[in-house]
Amino acid sequence: MASSDLHAQAQDQTTEATRADILLATSRAYFAVLRAQSVLTVAEQTVEARQLVSDQVTALAENKLKSTLDVSFANVNLADARLLLSQARNDLASAKAELAAAMGLPRQTDFVLAEEPMPAAPAASVDPLIQDAIANRPELKSLRLEQSSAERFTKAEHALNYPTVAAIAAAGVVPAGESIVPKTYGAAGVNVSIPIFNGGLFKARQSEAEFKAQAAAKNVDDLANRVMRDVRVAYLNAQTAYERVGLTDQLLQQAQLSLDLSQARYNLGLSSIIELSQAQLNLTSAQIASASARFDYEAQNAVVQFQVGALK
Repeated sequence: MASSDLHAQAQDQTTEATRADILLATSRAYFAVLRAQSVLTVAEQTVEARQLVSDQVTALAENKLKSTLDVSFANVNLADARLLLSQARNDLASAKAELAAAMGLPRQTDFVLAEEPMPAAPAASVDPLIQDAIANRPELKSLRLEQSSAERFTKAEHALNYPTVAAIAAAGVVPAGESIVPKTYGAAGVNVSIPIFNGGLFKARQSEAEFKAQAAAKNVDDLANRVMRDVRVAYLNAQTAYERVGLTDQLLQQAQLSLDLSQARYNLGLSSIIELSQAQLNLTSAQIASASARFDYEAQNAVVQFQVGALK
């Protein structure tokens, strides 16, 4: 009975593990949509900025102040920005489809998502996270309960080797009969069964249960090792993603400054359209990296929460 109860509890933990998997998939899809929305905003701003440059260069070329080569470069940059915008729209639609599938709403085509506050920086040490994972991961809880169930079953199989004692008693009243027969009667007896000649069946069943219990213990150790590995990897990825947030912000500031200087130099005739085009490309890349870094970190933080069994 105790073994069956522990097995049922293990199945409950399996359900919790499945629930955590769904929450992680939904969280990843959620942050992927937010990331795609940010990239789309960058793409729209890039098209507007490069359209403005193209119009300015075209007007200057019409007044013989710039060459037609400059116009060609500006139009190429504008076309590249429009390609980026088209890809960003497609990525956003795909991300929304993934989110709908993760939420069990395959027919949902649009979402209005609210951004969450950015999580705090990763913990200074991974050791507390590993301890939490060992204590809280539902998969580990399930295997521990299965191990306890196997150990209880082993004890039950071992108990079959003990003799069994059964007491039997009977009493009653004779309503009618011969006068020489007593009207009441009673009897009691004891039945002792000693399992000796059963072909070693109970011993074999006990050995089988012991091996299963040992296998269950090894499964717990193996999963614990893999959980510790996964927590360390997730922690390192989260650290890297958090560092990228600050680095991409610095990159964006430098790229914006570089574009401003290149634009000024180009307007004064001190540089070519090639330098301006490269500065525009660098700014777009920096904007996409900066827009993506925050949501990449939030997604990695969700993975850490999943690995330690804290994703609710």
